Amino acid sequence: MLRNIKELEHYVIGATDGHVGHVQDLYFSDDSWVVRYLVVNSGAWLLGRNVLISPVSIHNPNWMDRVLPVSLTKDQIKNSPDMDADKPVSRQHEVEYLDYYGYPYYWGGGGMWGAGLYPYAMTPGYGSYGLSGADYDSELAAYARDQRARHRNDDPHLRSCNAVAGYQIHASDGEIGHVSSMLIDEKTWAIRYIIVDTSNWWMGHKVLVAPEWITGVNWADSSVTINLSRQAIKDSPPYDSTEEVNRERESKLYQYYGRHGYWAEAALTDS
Repeated sequence: MLRNIKELEHYVIGATDGHVGHVQDLYFSDDSWVVRYLVVNSGAWLLGRNVLISPVSIHNPNWMDRVLPVSLTKDQIKNSPDMDADKPVSRQHEVEYLDYYGYPYYWGGGGMWGAGLYPYAMTPGYGSYGLSGADYDSELAAYARDQRARHRNDDPHLRSCNAVAGYQIHASDGEIGHVSSMLIDEKTWAIRYIIVDTSNWWMGHKVLVAPEWITGVNWADSSVTINLSRQAIKDSPPYDSTEEVNRERESKLYQYYGRHGYWAEAALTDS
């Protein structure tokens, strides 16, 4: 199922021994359009300190009660590496964070999350079947050393979902609207669609644009360019936030643009 990122704002993060704060932003990789971290405001508990929570730790979300349970204790979260919400999250900071929790690095594996599609598959011990505990720990440590060396100087690719809201959308023949929000896959945490508000071009119309149709993002001037014409976007199936974006609606959207759905490729990758 797809979730609007605005829906996730103010969701409570539930540690194994109590609530720790609420979601106030999400960070995504700008090269893969996958949410990598939730930015959580700890409130009075940690004097308003922001902490990062990886989808790897989230299990069985309670969508009805707006709670995201995580497989972490409050002390683990309290003692996690500090972050500065006003500065980009560097790859070095990510390495420090992932090493602290014992999570494998999500990059370099060919999939959305390592070599696979789902963040839960990166939970420590998930892929260790057939190895003794010592062998697995040794293998994981060797992998971590190698990845630290490979990616020590990587440029940061994490972007704030809140910051991208409001970016101007440029079609192939002119401006068409702005980013209103995004829809994410609740299982993979991939951003499947950008919600484009076209009301500054014609009245009150919202449409969906998939990240793979984007040809460029200018982070300096806050704009997104897509390889679709304004007329094509205007005539595309409208987005109604009161209706679920199910596979039937997605299929109609992709068929309208003459594109192949992402789910076919995902099925091949997952098989």
